[in-house]
Amino acid sequence: MDQKATYRTSTRRSTVQVGGSPSNMYRPEYQVEQFGLQASPRDTSKIWELMDSYQGSDKLALQQSIVHHVEYTLARTRFDFSKFHSYQALSHSVRDRLIEAFNDTNLHFHQMDAKRIYYLSLEFLIGRCLQNALVNLDLEDDYREALMDLGYKLEELYDEEVDPALGNGGLGRLAACFLDSLATLNYPSFGYGIRYTYGIFKQLIKDGYQVESPDFWLNHGNPWEIERLDVQYQIRFYGFVKKVWDHGVERSVWEGGETIMARAYDTPIPGYNTQNTIALRLWKSHPASEFDFSSFNTGDYFKALEQRQKAEYITSVLYPNDSTEAGKELRLKQQYLLVSASMQDIVRRFKRRKVLDWNAFPQKVAVQLNDTHPALAIVELLRILIDIEQLDNMSAWQIVTKSFNYTNHTVLPEALEKWGVPLIEKLLPRHLEIIYLINFLFLEKVQQKYPNNWGKLSALSIVEEEGTKKVRMANLSIVGSKFVNGVAKIHTELLKTTIFKEFFEMHPNKFQNKTNGVTPRRWVRCANPALAALYDRVLGSDKWVLDMEQLKQLESHVSDPQFVRDFQMIKMENKERFVHWIRKTCQVDLNIDSLFDIQVKRIHEYKRQLMNILYVIYRYLIIKESSPEERKRIVPRSVCFGGKAAPGYVNAKRVIKLINSVADVINNDHQIGDLLKVVFMPNYNVSNAQIIIPAAELSQHISTAGTEASGTSNMKFIMNGCLILGTLDGANVEIDEAVGRENIFIFGTQVEDVDNMKEKMRNTDPHEYFPQELLKVFGEIDNGRFGHNEELKWIVDSIRYKNDNYLVGQDFKDYIKAQQQVDDLYRQPNEWAKKSIYNAIRSYKFSSDRTIQEYAEEIWQLKPIKVPEPAAQKHERVKGVALSKSQQEMAEKIKH
Repeated sequence: MDQKATYRTSTRRSTVQVGGSPSNMYRPEYQVEQFGLQASPRDTSKIWELMDSYQGSDKLALQQSIVHHVEYTLARTRFDFSKFHSYQALSHSVRDRLIEAFNDTNLHFHQMDAKRIYYLSLEFLIGRCLQNALVNLDLEDDYREALMDLGYKLEELYDEEVDPALGNGGLGRLAACFLDSLATLNYPSFGYGIRYTYGIFKQLIKDGYQVESPDFWLNHGNPWEIERLDVQYQIRFYGFVKKVWDHGVERSVWEGGETIMARAYDTPIPGYNTQNTIALRLWKSHPASEFDFSSFNTGDYFKALEQRQKAEYITSVLYPNDSTEAGKELRLKQQYLLVSASMQDIVRRFKRRKVLDWNAFPQKVAVQLNDTHPALAIVELLRILIDIEQLDNMSAWQIVTKSFNYTNHTVLPEALEKWGVPLIEKLLPRHLEIIYLINFLFLEKVQQKYPNNWGKLSALSIVEEEGTKKVRMANLSIVGSKFVNGVAKIHTELLKTTIFKEFFEMHPNKFQNKTNGVTPRRWVRCANPALAALYDRVLGSDKWVLDMEQLKQLESHVSDPQFVRDFQMIKMENKERFVHWIRKTCQVDLNIDSLFDIQVKRIHEYKRQLMNILYVIYRYLIIKESSPEERKRIVPRSVCFGGKAAPGYVNAKRVIKLINSVADVINNDHQIGDLLKVVFMPNYNVSNAQIIIPAAELSQHISTAGTEASGTSNMKFIMNGCLILGTLDGANVEIDEAVGRENIFIFGTQVEDVDNMKEKMRNTDPHEYFPQELLKVFGEIDNGRFGHNEELKWIVDSIRYKNDNYLVGQDFKDYIKAQQQVDDLYRQPNEWAKKSIYNAIRSYKFSSDRTIQEYAEEIWQLKPIKVPEPAAQKHERVKGVALSKSQQEMAEKIKH
C-alpha cells in the first residue's frame, strides 16, 4: 500500500497531559486551551480513550465497516439488502474515513492560524463522489478486494450513485476541479455553494424535443453530506432601514421584513496523496419558525405550512426561470442567501482567533467570487463590518477591497449580470444604500483621475442610469476586489480591450490571467484508469498525477510501436464501453471502427452546434450522391452531441430538435449503413462525461472567435488523447500552442477579423454570402427532407437573412476543409494515434493544479499547510496535531 494510506491502519491518537490532568485534548470539540479556547469543565479522558484509534484499512476492517453500516445505518438485514444498499453502506464506510481526515485538517488549520481561501460559487458540479474518494484515499484496490468476498463488484456499485445536481456546465465543473486541487496541494480552503433540492433539470428527449423534468437527486438521500444542525444563520429579506444615533454617530439598522435560516451541509473533499481533506459547505434554506400553530388550530392548515414552503423554495432549483419578476426575485434571494450565510460563517471563524484585530482580516481571509453570482458578498461583508461590528465606513471598505477577488467568465456584454434597483430596494434595502455608498466612494476617485469626463463616469459607474436603473454586478465585483482575472489569455486580453477597457485603463495592475485547468485525478485517473496505468508502468510511478509535467518524458516513446499499440488498445477498449452505453441509453448501434466525433457542452448559438449539424447534413448528402466505389474511401463517422438548452432559450432548443430530426433520417437510411450515425445523448452530466471523453477521437470546440471565455471540456478531451477541431477561441489558443499546430485542426475567422466579417455579412446578399454547399443544405431542410416542421425552417432563418451573428456561413467553407483534413489523417491510424498521444502528454499545462498554484501565489498570497501524517508505530500523535518530543513522552505515560 502506498505511503499515503498508512494512517488508515489503527494508528493510535494519544492524549496530552496538561496541568497534571489528561483532560485537555487536541480536538476542537473538546475546546482545548492550546487553541485559545476555554478548557472543558468535564473529564473527557474516557471519551478520548474510546475515540483514540483510526478506522482500519485491512480487508476485514473494511468488510466489518461495510456490514456495520448495512445493519446499523441502513437498518437492513443480511437477507434484505440490494446492490443500492451496498452502495450506501460502502459510501458511509468511506465517509467515516473522510471525516477522520476532515476533522484533522480543520483542527490543524485552526492550530496554525492559517490564512484560508473561501471559494464562492453558485454551482459546484462535483460528479459522483465514491470513486473519486477511493482514488484520492488510495483505498480503491483494498475496497475492491473486500467487496469481492462479500459478493459485489466495486465498479457496479459506482453506477448506483446519482450525480449531485449542483451545477449546469463549465462554471460548476471548474469550481469542483479547483476544490480537488486545493485539497491536493494542501491549501487551507473552503468551498461555499447552495444545496439545491432539484438542481437545474433532468433532460429528456421526446419526439426530438428537449423536455425538462425535475432532477430530484436527493430522492434516496446523500451519504456524503454531513448535516450541520449547529451551523445555521439568519437571513433577512425585505423590511426597512432606520437611522439611530450611537455616541454621536449615525448608524443604520435593518429591521422588519421576513427571516429564514440557512443551514450548512458539508461534503468532505479529499486531496490526493495527502491527509488534507477540505469542505464544500452547501446552504439549504429553512424557515425561521417551523410551524404556525395558531393558524393550524383555527383550521387554516395551508397557512400553517406557508412559511416553511416559502423558505424552502429558495434553494429548491438551480437558476429558476427569471423571465418573470417572481423568478428574478427568487434568483436574487438565492444569491443573497449564499453570500450572507457564507460571510457570516467566515466572520464567525475569523472571530475565533485569540486576538480580534479587524485589520488582520485580509491577512487571514481571501474570498474568490466565481463569476458575478456571489457579488453581493462584497456588500454583505461591508454591512456586517459597519452595522454589526461598528467599524467606520472607510476602515471597513479598506478591509473589503483587500479581501475579495473576482473571476470573470464571459466576454459577451449581454451576459453580464444586472439587477434592477427597484428589486434590490424591495428585497435588500440596506444593501442598496451600501451599493450607493460604494459607488460614491469609487466615482470620487474616477472624478479625480478624469475630471469632468462624464463618459468615463457613466461607463465605470456601478449603477446604470439609462431607463430603469440597474446595478451592474460586474462593475461592483471589479470595484470591490483586489484582483480581477480572466480564464484564458485571449479572454483576459479581450476584457482589457473591450468590455472592461475603462477599468483596465484606470487600474491596469488589477487585471490578471489565470487560464483554467481540470483535475487529472477525476479526468484521467478515474475516467481513464487504463491510460493512467500505462503512464504508471512506463514512468515507473504515479507521481505524474501530482506533477503532470512528468508526462513530457513520454515524448521519446511516441516512436515506440509497442507504446503506440498499447495506446490504441486503450482507446479501443474505451470505445467499446461507449458503444455499449450508447446502445443502452440511446438505442443506437455505433460502428466501433468509425471515427468517434463528439461535441458535448451547453447548447448555445455561440458554441455553434448548429454549424456541426449543418455539416452532418452536407456529409450525408455527399455520401448519398457517391458511387459504391467512392463510398469505400469515405471515413465512417459517428457524430455525437450532448448538452442542455436553457428552458427559455428557444433557438437552442430548436437546434436540439434539428439534431434529432437529422439523426432519425440518417440512422434509418440503410443505403449509407455505418458510414454515418448521429446521436443526441440526453442529460449530459459528469458521470456520462467519464464514459464519453475517454472514447472520443475527435472533439469539436468551434465557438465563434471572441465568444468563449475559456472552455474546460477541451482540456479533458486532450488529456485523454483526443484531437481537437476548433477555432482560435478561449483556451483553444493555448492548447494550439501547447500541443503544436500540426496536432490540432484549426479553422475559422480570427478574433481580430470578426467585426469586419459581421459587417460583410450585413452588407452582402445572402445568396452571395453563404457558400453553395450551405445553401444546398438549407434547401434540403426547406424541402422537408428532415421533417415538415416549421421550427426547422426557423432555425435556418435565424442565420439566413443578414443575422448570422455567429458567422456560421462565413466559417462554413473553412470548416469543410478542416473536416477533410480530419478524414485524411484518420485514414492513417498510426499517425492519428501519435498525434493523439502528443495531445495527451502535452496537456500538463491544463491541470487545475497549475491554475490553483498561480491563484495562490499571485492573487491570494496563500501558503500550503500540510496536515502531518500520523506517526509510525513508535511515536504516536494526537489526531491532526503533530506532537513535540516532550508531548510524545507525556502521551506515552498517559497511555500506559
